[in-house]
Amino acid sequence: MSPYEPFTPADGYDQRRGDRAAPEQQWFQEQQWAQERQWEQQQNWYPQQQQPSYQQPVYEKYQEPAYEQKPEPARGGRSRVVIMGLVVALLGVSAWQVFRVEGMIRSSSELASAVTAEQGRTQELEKQLATVFDPEGISAAVLPSVFRVRAGDFTGTAFAVSATDDGRTNLFTNYHVVEETFESGDKSVSLERGNTRIDATIVKVSAGKDLALLRTSRDIKTLGVSTDEVKPGQQVVVVGAPLGLDDSVTTGVISAYRPDDSDGPTIQFDAPINPGNSGGPVVNTSKQVVGIATAKARDAEGIGLAIPIETACDTLGTCGKG
Repeated sequence: MSPYEPFTPADGYDQRRGDRAAPEQQWFQEQQWAQERQWEQQQNWYPQQQQPSYQQPVYEKYQEPAYEQKPEPARGGRSRVVIMGLVVALLGVSAWQVFRVEGMIRSSSELASAVTAEQGRTQELEKQLATVFDPEGISAAVLPSVFRVRAGDFTGTAFAVSATDDGRTNLFTNYHVVEETFESGDKSVSLERGNTRIDATIVKVSAGKDLALLRTSRDIKTLGVSTDEVKPGQQVVVVGAPLGLDDSVTTGVISAYRPDDSDGPTIQFDAPINPGNSGGPVVNTSKQVVGIATAKARDAEGIGLAIPIETACDTLGTCGKG
């Protein structure tokens, strides 16, 4: 006999026997089926009674906003924009250049004004310096134009005042210096300075004014003449050859100007002079000749007399070119 019982299905059907299972098993199955049907009925009733109504929301269809497509600018429009930009740039450059030019003009005007003002100050300073008495500077400027005159046995002084068109030089001196030679009919004199000896000729004389004009073929530096009226107190330098001693310098001031003297206008000065100074220049601080030293008072000190240079120029007519 087999130790295993044959397998009995849950529905009571014996596959080996081909018959149903026991009655109690069949009842149990019927009860189970009844419960399942009842559950199915409950499930079908609840949805109809308890299931809430649900309405599906309505959605609107999203539409993407329409963008207006800008037309591409024409090539002609681009060219106009470029041209307008170039025009604006050129106008800006032109305006900048005009501004710079105006600035340069203003700067030039300011510079010209500054230069003019500086020139005015320079001229004023030169005038002030002209009034500063510098005997050394005056002497250095005057001495090359002054010579000792030897006329026979007499000596005096002469100085160059002008040049002729043919390159000769005119000199002034006193008539009393050359009087003996001139009266003898000899018109030759000599000009001496150091080792230099120059031949000169008596060209013109004025015995009444005590003036004589000499001329030499040599080129000699000339002195300028003053056109201003002399005034008392002005400082002067007198250059000459007192007692034959050439290149001698003395200083002093104008003591007085005497326009109504019986012998004509006369300048009085206090610079020491001696025989041999006759015909020498009396020079102001501007290195210009104001008179010709002529005489000194006897038995007195510090009284010298000079002929105004204007009188000599008018009498002999040879100041400047002539």
